[in-house]
Amino acid sequence: MTKLAGKVALVTGASKGIGAAIAKALAAAGAAVAVNYASSKEGADAVVAAIAGAGGRALALPGDVGKTAEAHGLVEATVQAFGRIDILVNNAGVYKSAALADITEEFFYRHYDINVLGLLLVSQAAVRHMPDGGTIINVSSVVSRIAPPAGCVYAGTKAAVDVMTRVLAKELGPRRIRVNAINPGLIETEGTRSTGLLGTDFEQTVIARTPLGRIGQPEEIASVAVFLASEDAAYVTGECLFASGGS
Repeated sequence: MTKLAGKVALVTGASKGIGAAIAKALAAAGAAVAVNYASSKEGADAVVAAIAGAGGRALALPGDVGKTAEAHGLVEATVQAFGRIDILVNNAGVYKSAALADITEEFFYRHYDINVLGLLLVSQAAVRHMPDGGTIINVSSVVSRIAPPAGCVYAGTKAAVDVMTRVLAKELGPRRIRVNAINPGLIETEGTRSTGLLGTDFEQTVIARTPLGRIGQPEEIASVAVFLASEDAAYVTGECLFASGGS
């Protein structure tokens, strides 16, 4: 599949989970991919190796998206390496639940700095280089709609992502830059395993309220990203596409 041949993509937070799956899928569709990571160089290198092993082009780029210099540097490094940037996937994010009584300033700002400010900073830099007709894909979450208990901060960041997606679609529309969000449901990743969400009553509750009767896989989100990045979605912008098995 070469529907993204000649395109260059930057995927933030792509060393594992959904981000890694998206990076691999974009590369399989023909794009050269910059694989961003904040801490796991080993994970990012493994994603790059998998892409190269399949005949694609990729490189790993370190950087904290919540810091202006590093966020802008990611974009500059992508352009320096590949000559352009056509597709930005804002996937980097952190997640932890906390009841109201347990929320601290540090907890709040860590989530908003990465999940919200990071999206803005990388997008700000990317659109300076992105040609007319480029695309931005923001990875949001089903929690922006279901608003789970103890999710005030995290769900709040994803609600912000949904709103920013619609705003930026209008702001960048005159340049034909499409901006959309993907809102995954519960997905089986390293992150959901490490936070103890899987193999618990919580997982069973999610499955029980999901019409398709199961949780999702990273590749099922990645295929949506490829669709949104391609000309198949040429008339799609400002949308939050829920990929949650109906939950």
